[in-house]
Amino acid sequence: MSELRDARGLTEAEAIARYREKNYPKPALTADIAVFARGDDGLKLLMIRRGGHPFLGCWALPGGFADEGETIEQTAARELAEETGLKGLAVSLVGVYSAPGRDPRGWTVSAAYAVCVAQGTLEAVAGDDAADARWLDVAPGADGAAAVQLPGGGRIAFDHAQIIKDAYAMLFGA
Repeated sequence: MSELRDARGLTEAEAIARYREKNYPKPALTADIAVFARGDDGLKLLMIRRGGHPFLGCWALPGGFADEGETIEQTAARELAEETGLKGLAVSLVGVYSAPGRDPRGWTVSAAYAVCVAQGTLEAVAGDDAADARWLDVAPGADGAAAVQLPGGGRIAFDHAQIIKDAYAMLFGA
């Protein structure tokens, strides 16, 4: 049986040998995780205060860059554990975020995940590059989306406000 050839007449081995990685720039891959907690005190969202640039001092979802050789799901679990101490959560994919300029460090694509847990079952502790980790109050905003109550007039880093909005809608049907 003869090998399959593409429109250029190349076999798979020949096509791969001609592939030039430099012709196909790659984005950095990250994971972001929205952890909501529901209970008698209403709805809370776990956020970290960034301890480094960019967005130093701003609030963000736990997350970070994928390491070579790990799946994006492993990245999400590792980053959540490193930044907050939380482990073993069954997160669900919210979406993929790839808007140009979403990260001032360069071309970055993020897979965002979400989960809702019972309030009081998990204690978060800031670690790695997180200066703080807190459960912040969440209330429905005027548009029905989540409005996170940030301490001290803080602001949300990157495009995490959009991820929070999408995660809230996915989990709570808003």
